Amino acid sequence: MGYPLHALLGQGSNATIRKSPTEIGRAERDFFMIDKRERESIPPPGSSPSLPIGSRVLRAVGTTVLWMVLALLILWATAAIYFDCRVAFLRIPLTVIYISGIIAVLVKFKASRRAAIVCLASFFCVLLWWLTLKASNSGSWEPDHERTAWVEINGDRVTIHNLRNCDYRTETDYSNCWSDKTIYLSQLRAADLFLTNWGVSFASHPIVSFQFGDKEHIAFSIEARYRPGQEYSTFRGFFRQFGLILLVADERDLIRLRTNYRKDEEVYMYRLRLPPETLRAAFFTYVNYLNHLKDNPEWYNALTRNCTTTLDRQLSADTDNPQPWNYQYLLNGTLDKLLFDRGRLVSEGLSFPELKQREHINAAARLANQSPDFSTLIRVGRIGF
Repeated sequence: MGYPLHALLGQGSNATIRKSPTEIGRAERDFFMIDKRERESIPPPGSSPSLPIGSRVLRAVGTTVLWMVLALLILWATAAIYFDCRVAFLRIPLTVIYISGIIAVLVKFKASRRAAIVCLASFFCVLLWWLTLKASNSGSWEPDHERTAWVEINGDRVTIHNLRNCDYRTETDYSNCWSDKTIYLSQLRAADLFLTNWGVSFASHPIVSFQFGDKEHIAFSIEARYRPGQEYSTFRGFFRQFGLILLVADERDLIRLRTNYRKDEEVYMYRLRLPPETLRAAFFTYVNYLNHLKDNPEWYNALTRNCTTTLDRQLSADTDNPQPWNYQYLLNGTLDKLLFDRGRLVSEGLSFPELKQREHINAAARLANQSPDFSTLIRVGRIGF
């Protein structure tokens, strides 16, 4: 016998089911426990939802890297104010004010986004001021950097003004440094790379020398230009401390200075593998930049305007020889190995270590010393000559 409908629904379809007090209490407890768990799972206003551990690690790493970069930028800006402020008595006060301002920001805002923005803005303010400092060819310079060379070209005839060819007695005692010289483009024969190292594995100094005729060699060297009393400092080289000079000189000057008069400098000479049209284009790259510097002085910079990086892109463009940038342009202690690997050095089948050993010229340069045939004598027995 079936149950009547009202027995199932209660007293009518709209009636409520009656529960005992025990059942009602249990239901209320369950409801409030669920509500409590849901409320605890909801982050408080203004907070972000909990991230997976991988995302939190990435965020922490990113924040650390950001502050490391900012620390380097702040360090550079501090040093730029100290070294490059042109009013001597303001250097220390302005440096202290800048550092104090950065510390105040960090104390007030901790390592927050706002602090990072303020620190970055302060760096850009210093950078904008720093970029207004203009290089100049005027004023006094060390005697061996006193003049800037420039070139006149009249058809085949090339006249180099202010070519350096010092008579050395010691590294710092010299005379008769400057003269004019005439060469002829039709006699351009070859180019050689000299690489000087002073015991630092990641740093060297390149010099490119062009051969005209059988015996004439004209060397180009991009260097820092010093005011009286200045000497090279890698750290100061990142600031606007030194002028930039492209020296044009006889090899008895530029090369003999390094092999015969300076201590602990080792010089290697390589014949460059350049077809005639590339050789000519490379020579004009140096000549054009030389004339540019005469009227448009530039600052030396250890990163962007040094002995290697100043013309690397321009040489690549002018000689139609696009090559990927390589860290060895900057850390140029192994620049010769890079050029060897790219097929730019005449090797006659030798491995690079064998070639480098053969091209070490210090002993030959000391024997040649003041001979008028210095350039010829240092090439005897070398590869490619």
